Amino acid sequence: MTAADAQEFYGRWARLYDLLARRTPGIPRLRSRVADACRLEPGDTVVEMGCGTGANLPYLRERVGPAGTVVGIDFTRPVLERARESTAAYDNVHVVRGDATQPPLGSLGDETDVDALLATFVVGMLEDPAGAVDDWCELVGPDGHVVLANAARSDAWYGPPVNAVFRAIVVLSTPPTTKLRYADDPTRRLDEKIDVAHARLRDRATAIADETHVFGVVRLTGGRLEDGPAGGSSDRNE
Repeated sequence: MTAADAQEFYGRWARLYDLLARRTPGIPRLRSRVADACRLEPGDTVVEMGCGTGANLPYLRERVGPAGTVVGIDFTRPVLERARESTAAYDNVHVVRGDATQPPLGSLGDETDVDALLATFVVGMLEDPAGAVDDWCELVGPDGHVVLANAARSDAWYGPPVNAVFRAIVVLSTPPTTKLRYADDPTRRLDEKIDVAHARLRDRATAIADETHVFGVVRLTGGRLEDGPAGGSSDRNE
């Protein structure tokens, strides 16, 4: 899938994705937990890579307060338009079109210091997810936080029926949606990319969250960057 294909596909379904992102039972609670994992304080600056229609941005803004800054980055114009509409009341929430692997933060000023970076459901679309995590860690720097939230097949005992539904969703959200057979299973590719990205973050940071949610499908990993060796975790499964 090329970048142009992805933009056209996700742009076409922006309205439906926005509805699912905000109204699916249990998702608002998950988004609140993701924002908590960023360990934000009033006045902080937080960047979300792949912000989509902006469903996470109000949660992040609530935690940094009016003195903080929230930046949402995505490469698809239609979803960004919906993100701008939903955050129009906040003068400290900025929605920027750009690539998550080359974030255009210069448009906000050269002195922008990033306290936390959140990437939700984005690493599975990247060619080099581990490299992207490295870049994000460098962007945040020591004492900052990087948080990943992604969907992959469940490892729970009740996983088989859940994974069957999950695979159907992955196939339907992978252009072209009319294709029923793939030489390289998109669900397996997605799992591999997510495994690599989350493992790299655990290597680079001291884990402050390593959890699963939504029947084990959503994986949440959050880490604090520091100069010394990483280690430790706070595990929780729901």
